[in-house]
Amino acid sequence: MKTVNEKISDITRHINNVKDNCLLLGDRLINRGKKEQGRLLIANGFIHDNSKFYGVEWDYLNDNTGDPELLKIAVSQHTRTNPHHPEYWGGIDAMPSLYIAEMICDWKARAGERGTSLQDWIENGAAKKFDYTVDCEIYRKIVYYADILCDKPFKPLQ
Repeated sequence: MKTVNEKISDITRHINNVKDNCLLLGDRLINRGKKEQGRLLIANGFIHDNSKFYGVEWDYLNDNTGDPELLKIAVSQHTRTNPHHPEYWGGIDAMPSLYIAEMICDWKARAGERGTSLQDWIENGAAKKFDYTVDCEIYRKIVYYADILCDKPFKPLQ
């Protein structure tokens, strides 16, 4: 069972990883002439996931019972109040580009923290969860930002 300090450390580590990704992607967007989007993405990095420190999200993170109902409520609260989640917009296709970019920064942070593949998540896990295919417009937008953020562009999975 994690202590409050350990839980805070986990949250802040994730937020800092996302912030670093937002700074990098934002800078690269600015250098590509997308100054407003880059600036706003950098700003979003400084407030990313702050809701985890309050209300039902914090209550869930400090609940050691594993209450599935509390988890459901906390996840719903998180996705409804943070625009980098497709659920906030009623689906991934409705997301503005700024929040798609932040979502990629979030996904890259999570992949690094878990030791998993960002590319595999985008092409398989997220595609299934958010109902898109690798030949649709939303996939192209996602890969566009991932390719700018990552040092090596995505290659087709074998």
